[in-house]
Amino acid sequence: MGTLKLILGIAVMVAAVIVCATVIPPEMTYLSFQEDLKEVSVLGSNNYNKTDDDLRLAVLNKARAHDLAITPEQVTVQRIGTAGLAGVFVQVEYTVPVNLPGYSFELHFTPNSGNK
Repeated sequence: MGTLKLILGIAVMVAAVIVCATVIPPEMTYLSFQEDLKEVSVLGSNNYNKTDDDLRLAVLNKARAHDLAITPEQVTVQRIGTAGLAGVFVQVEYTVPVNLPGYSFELHFTPNSGNK
């Protein structure tokens, strides 16, 4: 009985390590990408010459740096504010497939950053 508990305990620990090794990297990429979106929104609100398409391209370049397959349709750029108080809101929706032994699912992420 003690050997069975030991084997079961080791199997649970190995499964936990596999799940963490598979799920944590996309989560860390999400956090880093969210910081990049903050940078894009700050630069967009400070530079009035940048169009929405310029900001969308900047977001796509940041996504490419993180190896995220994002299309321009997944990026929302919205200008906020009145004269003298401009801001930019940037949002991206994407999913990352996670394949575990015997089970697959998708993680859905919606990073956004608004500079108000």
